[in-house]
Amino acid sequence: MTPSVGVVIPTRGDRPAQLREAVESALAQDFPGRLSVVVVADGAAPGEIEAPARHPRVRVLPNTRTPGLPGARNTGIAACDTDLVAFCDDDDVWLPGKLAAQTRALGERGGEFASCGIEVEYGHRRVARLAGCDTVTADDLVRSRMVMVHSSTFLFERGALRLDESAPGGQNEDWDLALRAARRQPITHVDRPLVRVRWGGSHYVARWADRIAGLDWMLARHPELAVDPRGAARVYGQLAFGHAALGHRREAVRWAVRAMRARAGEPRAPIALAVAAGLISAPAVLSALHRRGHGI
Repeated sequence: MTPSVGVVIPTRGDRPAQLREAVESALAQDFPGRLSVVVVADGAAPGEIEAPARHPRVRVLPNTRTPGLPGARNTGIAACDTDLVAFCDDDDVWLPGKLAAQTRALGERGGEFASCGIEVEYGHRRVARLAGCDTVTADDLVRSRMVMVHSSTFLFERGALRLDESAPGGQNEDWDLALRAARRQPITHVDRPLVRVRWGGSHYVARWADRIAGLDWMLARHPELAVDPRGAARVYGQLAFGHAALGHRREAVRWAVRAMRARAGEPRAPIALAVAAGLISAPAVLSALHRRGHGI
């Protein structure tokens, strides 16, 4: 029997054209099961949201929980009456076949949580990011953030998991959710680019204080991140870069040293030191990485 799917799309209402594309990409899925879309207005009145609200399968609701992305997503989950819940950011687009491939994989391989490959769009460039595997474990997500295990790819059993609304500034709530899901049961992954992730207009990319707080939160919540040398070096390098972007040179150097001690070849450490020294700006680094489909 084909499961029903509820798609949760949080929005602030400040990018209506992209929101319409996100909603329409979900509605256009060639999927035989019942599909509905819940657009959650976070920080805006539902009447201000420009989405295909008159479509019989679309509802626009206010965020009734903690303001921010985790609360908005939990509001959407609570509003769904479907077998499965899926997420899509309001600036991303599902590509044809996304839902059919993931529901088929869950049915054939089992599991309660699925992800898929992505296509990163930055400016006029699109770069596919694949995992090279069909199963993602908690150990995989500790060693590497695995950008393709992106919130807009998530499809999971309703009632199995909720977002942690204590995530500071909504940072890393999706990584936390994926880690908790993978601990319960390995994530079923469809390694094809079935979601287009648009990085150019992210609300979160340069909120450095929030990003630092989010990484501190993850280290406190998931102590295993500090145990795996590769995973620890990556997080420490990101902390070094965040502090460097804010002009906190001493903290940037401290975290860069920790990153290099955890893993001598960690590339984020020298990049963070270069930013801290004023040799290059943080936005220039991010732009160069994003053009290649990578983040810091």
